[in-house]
Amino acid sequence: MTPQEHVVLVDAEGNAIGTAPKAVVHGPETPLHLAFSSYVFDGQGRVLLTRRASHKITWPGVWTNSCCGHPLPGEPMAEAVTRRLSHELGLSAGGVDLLLPRFSYRAVMDSGIVEHELCPVYRVVVGSDAAPNPDEVDDVRWMPWKEFVDGVLAHRLAVSPWCREQLPQLVELGADPLGWPVADPAELPAAAR
Repeated sequence: MTPQEHVVLVDAEGNAIGTAPKAVVHGPETPLHLAFSSYVFDGQGRVLLTRRASHKITWPGVWTNSCCGHPLPGEPMAEAVTRRLSHELGLSAGGVDLLLPRFSYRAVMDSGIVEHELCPVYRVVVGSDAAPNPDEVDDVRWMPWKEFVDGVLAHRLAVSPWCREQLPQLVELGADPLGWPVADPAELPAAAR
C-alpha cells in the first residue's frame, strides 16, 4: 500500500460519492466504502484460509477467508480480486466468479476501529499453492469446505466478522462450493460495475 492509494466511498445504495486515502479511512467513524471478499478453492473443494498479518490495523492475527481488499478508483472488481490474490498470496486467478453481489457489513473492534464495507463476494479456483506475502498474511491453511463451515457455525473456529456473516449466505448456495451458481454482474452496486 502506498500513501496515494485511495478507496471508493459509497452511499447506502452503492453509488460512488468520492474517494479517501486508504491509509486513513479506517478509524472510529469509518465511512462506507467499496471492498471485496474472495474465497479461493482447490479442485477438491477445499477452501484456502488466511491469518491476517499481526501488524494489520483491522483484525490483526485473525483467521479469515482467502483474500480481501479494496478496488482502486475505476478498477473493475474482478481485476482488483486478481491483483490482491497475486500480491497477498502469489496466486494467479484463472477466473473470478461473483457470488454475493450486495454483501455489506459493519463491525467494530475492541479498540474502537470500525470496518464498514459494501463488499461483494467472489470465488476463485486455483491449481497451485499459495506463497503468502508476510506484509499481508501470517499463515495459510487449506480446509475442506464442510469442516470449515461446521467449525465456524459451531463457534469452534474463530474467524473475522465479515467471514462469519458471509458463511450462512454462501451455505444457501449449496453444499458444493465448486458448483455454486454465479451471480449476474448487473446485480452489483453501481460503484462496483
